[in-house]
Amino acid sequence: MELHTPQLILRRFTLDDAEAFLPLVSLPEVIRYTGEAPRSTVEEVRELLSARQLRDYAVHGFGRLACIERSTGRLVGFSGLKFLEDMNEIDVGYRFLPDCWGKGYATESARAAMQYEVAQHGIRRVIGLVEPANGGSVHVLSKLGLTFEKHLSLPDYPEDIDLYAAAMPIAAAGSKNT
Repeated sequence: MELHTPQLILRRFTLDDAEAFLPLVSLPEVIRYTGEAPRSTVEEVRELLSARQLRDYAVHGFGRLACIERSTGRLVGFSGLKFLEDMNEIDVGYRFLPDCWGKGYATESARAAMQYEVAQHGIRRVIGLVEPANGGSVHVLSKLGLTFEKHLSLPDYPEDIDLYAAAMPIAAAGSKNT
């Protein structure tokens, strides 16, 4: 499975992506609004990829996708949908290396991933979780058609967050979510 956008190639992660993925889970400026502790080794990243992305593909049939910059061939971020089991919701998320911020990659990749996965899995609702101070991410969610729904306090998350949501048009038989 591979999606092509004007600037990016989106594909499923493999364990071979661990070294390139490390900055996305270790750089303070990248993980600032994620509530996650930084990772420091490639082995930790392999375990993370196995527990999250690879598991999501196997269990749900979709998950966050590796974003490859077409002009350079390098892995520059991730984007896509993830089923949040504790909330019974499907979340759109994205994360990119700092030198890629402001290039439209988050909107471009998330829009492509949403369109593909909604059609493939009959998803009827997508949410986005964001810290209110993360104005860039709020802007992307708005461009994707999500609107503010409510404030949330989540267990094990250090900050209050906002939930944005959008109803998706019915595109395929058999819904995966509410």
